[in-house]
Amino acid sequence: VQLQASGGGLVQAGDSLRVSCVGSGVSFSNHGMGWFRQAPGKERVYVASVDWGGNFARYADSVRGRFTISRDDAKNTVYLQMNSLKPEDTAVYYCAKGRSRRVGLRIYEYDLWGQGTLVTVSS
Repeated sequence: VQLQASGGGLVQAGDSLRVSCVGSGVSFSNHGMGWFRQAPGKERVYVASVDWGGNFARYADSVRGRFTISRDDAKNTVYLQMNSLKPEDTAVYYCAKGRSRRVGLRIYEYDLWGQGTLVTVSS
């Protein structure tokens, strides 16, 4: 049972990048899913989440309007499309499976975490 995040890399400010998270041994379909990030020397913080069914998404103020979370339950995959990237978006991005169908910004709402994928945005 694991989540595998991928798609990170080095980009320039203003570029776009999409990171993905695939689940194996676990089904997403009845769970909310989320993305968090952790910058060097800082705590892990909430980025975005999407409820089961994909009809309702929430975003941190710092990324609203630039990032889009989506899910494809047939592929057991959740995505984070990141546009207009800024140097302050540099972090390891983690996907997480929620304990319930609706999830929000609190870490305790999630019970399974991926290993993270590094996104570096140069100025």
